[in-house]
Amino acid sequence: MTVIESRLLERLKQLSPDTASHPKASLIPHQQIRATYDASTIRVYQAFSDEIADSALAHGTFVSPPFKMERMTWIKPSFLWMMYRSGWGLKDEDQKRILAIDITREGFEWALSNSCLSHPDRFMSKEEWVKLKSNSPVRIQWDPERDVLLQPLEHRAIQIGLNKDAVELYVRQWIRKITDATALAHRVHSLVLAQEISAAYAELPEERPYPDLKIVKLEEKI
Repeated sequence: MTVIESRLLERLKQLSPDTASHPKASLIPHQQIRATYDASTIRVYQAFSDEIADSALAHGTFVSPPFKMERMTWIKPSFLWMMYRSGWGLKDEDQKRILAIDITREGFEWALSNSCLSHPDRFMSKEEWVKLKSNSPVRIQWDPERDVLLQPLEHRAIQIGLNKDAVELYVRQWIRKITDATALAHRVHSLVLAQEISAAYAELPEERPYPDLKIVKLEEKI
């Protein structure tokens, strides 16, 4: 990002929250899974280097190498949270390509059902926490959702960390389609820089509340 772009974004951040935020943001519950999905798949986002992205697009899934199966990999249903994490794909070389990955809803719900929060409950002992982590191949984290200026909103977006068996299932069974969303990220970013906020929101993928799974372990006590 250039110095001029950085200064412009700082100026845009001084807009009132009502101007920069999505008009329905205040109606969203504090913690809610919102995503692009249909009857069989749900879309998640990840950011990678050119090498990993090109390999994934060519094979229709992630291949090791260059993808590292032994590492935890985080998937994000929120497009704007992915933009915040990757800086619109401009943050660094390892996050310059934004991939939209359609996975089975069955796999997504398996991940949630076999998850634990990324931090211990305050009522949990250290031993209980270590045991829970060791038995859970998936981590759940709730972080502030972002508006198009990448400023935090009141409600939270879910991040899902896949580890161990979950990575194998993700790569070999769940993935149905991978699309390069880098151009979309740059297009929305350009609209933000041009102060065309409404147009930027109009370009965003439609993300709807995901059906309530009633999984108690997903609830972060606040």
